[in-house]
Amino acid sequence: MTGVALAEELLLLAYDDSTGKATMPRISLDLGMAAAVLVELALAGRIAYGDGSLTVVDPTPTGEPVADDVLARIGADTPHTPASWVQRLRHGLRDKILGDLCAQGVVRDVDETELGFIHVHRYPVVDSSVEADTRRRLAEALAGAAAPDERTAALATLVVVLRMESALGVSGEEAATARRRLEEIATGAGFSGQVSTDDSVVRPSVGLVVAALASAVDAALGKRA
Repeated sequence: MTGVALAEELLLLAYDDSTGKATMPRISLDLGMAAAVLVELALAGRIAYGDGSLTVVDPTPTGEPVADDVLARIGADTPHTPASWVQRLRHGLRDKILGDLCAQGVVRDVDETELGFIHVHRYPVVDSSVEADTRRRLAEALAGAAAPDERTAALATLVVVLRMESALGVSGEEAATARRRLEEIATGAGFSGQVSTDDSVVRPSVGLVVAALASAVDAALGKRA
């Protein structure tokens, strides 16, 4: 597995470049991070869905620390459903990914104190090239008639499930149009949350993780309402 991880791309889209603050509900983002790592492992052929659970089918490390930690955890644990893993992995995952992005010099950690004792961390962008490439790929996917590559399609699927169209710099009717296109991309790639008839283990595995994420986000936002 090479390049920028899906979870890192998703997180960069979700944080304001200048203020370094999340622009969406934290619980939704945490769930999204967990799903993104699981999707990454499925795309890399490391995990697959079978007999109701996600299991390791190839324990070879990917070379990405966060993903490899999750891969080892899945391999060492008893089998769990995609929904269970999305919930189990969300705690603390965002901080790990932010730490990796800081170590890479993509963002910086600004530690501020409010009311004299409350520490608040912000993560403004230092190197904008990573996010710029992510946005370019998504913009091309939104504008083009041709299907995007598999990883871009997976990212587009996560964006639409997490209701992050506004992070793409669109609003109003443009946001509605973007959402329809993102849904088309997800469906076309077989990642829309429905079990695909495709023989590949990737699409059913990703689809079920996406379905678990959608259900968890709906439940979380429903509790906040």
